[in-house]
Amino acid sequence: MTGSTALNATRRAAELAALGDGATVDLVVIGGGITGAGIALDAVTRGLSVVLVDKHDLAFGTSRWSSKLVHGGLRYLATGNVGIARRSAAERGILMTRNAPHLVHAMPQLVPLLPSMNTPSRALVRFGFAAGDGLRKLAGTPASVLPRSRRVDAQRAITLAPTVRRAGLDGAFLAYDGQLVDDARLVTAVARTAAQHGARVLTRVAASAASSNSVTLVDTLTGESLDVPARAVVNATGVWAGDLDASLKLRPSRGTHLVFDAAAFGNPTAALTVPIPDEINRFVFAMPEQLGRVYLGLTDEDAPGPIPDVPEPTLAEITFLLDTVNTALDTALRPEDVRGSYAGLRPLIDTGTGRTADVSREHAVTESPSGVISVIGGKLTEYRYMAEDVVNRAVESRGLAAGVCRTRNLPLVGAPSNPVATLRSPVELPGSLVARFGAEAPNVIARASCERPTDPVADGIDVIRAEFEYAITHEGALAVDDILDRRTRIGLVAEDRAAAEAVAAEILAQAI
Repeated sequence: MTGSTALNATRRAAELAALGDGATVDLVVIGGGITGAGIALDAVTRGLSVVLVDKHDLAFGTSRWSSKLVHGGLRYLATGNVGIARRSAAERGILMTRNAPHLVHAMPQLVPLLPSMNTPSRALVRFGFAAGDGLRKLAGTPASVLPRSRRVDAQRAITLAPTVRRAGLDGAFLAYDGQLVDDARLVTAVARTAAQHGARVLTRVAASAASSNSVTLVDTLTGESLDVPARAVVNATGVWAGDLDASLKLRPSRGTHLVFDAAAFGNPTAALTVPIPDEINRFVFAMPEQLGRVYLGLTDEDAPGPIPDVPEPTLAEITFLLDTVNTALDTALRPEDVRGSYAGLRPLIDTGTGRTADVSREHAVTESPSGVISVIGGKLTEYRYMAEDVVNRAVESRGLAAGVCRTRNLPLVGAPSNPVATLRSPVELPGSLVARFGAEAPNVIARASCERPTDPVADGIDVIRAEFEYAITHEGALAVDDILDRRTRIGLVAEDRAAAEAVAAEILAQAI
């Protein structure tokens, strides 16, 4: 069954009203991040009736604060965790070739061979990259999608990463991993694909009093509440999972990134990958990103205490990232070069010992005393695998009548083989639009009713006015923050946000 992929205020109101009839749904999923959206998509494509709710917005939490990488699992192989490494490589291949080839592309990663990098370290990196090639082959991902690693000379390294330190540069190792055009866009695509198959996707809806067979939902826009009978309830709220199930023991870990103009790194075409001093298998990455930016990350720090809605980087983390990347640059970057920053909290399982950097990234599926099924831990790359595991648990424990998992070969909205009717665009499509929307890009312009749909929302920003409108009419944006902070990433830089905010408010007022 396929239907409309459009998420908007009208659909939200109709689906909330329909829930009021008291009919029992098979599965209520609480949490609209990548894990919750993935669970909703898996369940609805097995034939289950599904409601997905989030008290804020899609990708409000950790899912939008990642490195935008779909890792092949190399780091986990280095620590002996072969299971995660193999699964990560397999899931990366599924995303790049079947689920979302429009959103995930090969990203070159350049490790410069500088005098500070000793022979054993060089051998370890080369061996790691060779192992990564083996993982790619094992996963069945063709080299045409993810090229093989190799060594390049100094001139090629400078071409790929123009600001790399040149004194003593002895070439570089070059490898490839998967890179998302944006993590929040992946969440939106997964949620819209779930809606396409009949799931009810409801943002600004909080869940409380959850149990094995019911959940109370509150529309935070109106204050109205309703009780929804359910055959199973899943807690996929990430670092907030303990709010619904106090028996869960999480150890949040903060990962921080800095945002730069790409010009500060010479407009690189590869991610400059710099070993962290005194660490065996940890690096910082300066990654070329959309909107003419480079993101530099990332840290791994304990983050005890209350969970904030929006975590903040610390001065120590900012200093650490700058100091580390500067070991590989000709001209040092300064704090005033930083245009923005962001931090996210990993929902790690509390093992009680060790550094957060060493805590396993495995996920766990548990059942609370109240009967709510929770999923904690895990990696963005493995969201589809995690979702399959959760839905299997719900089907088996609740005796749900469901088909087999179909998501391995299921194209998301925007993938060329997803059956969304594509309209003919009246103008040539900007490359940035295609990068963000894939095969759906013509619809963004063709369905626009705003004035000057192809004009940029502000000078120097390659987002057009039609994208803001589409965020509202098709991607579930209900507020200016939804548009600027999640459907686009304009909000990462304060000056860009200020330049585009009035346009977002104008188009929102017209579209809702």
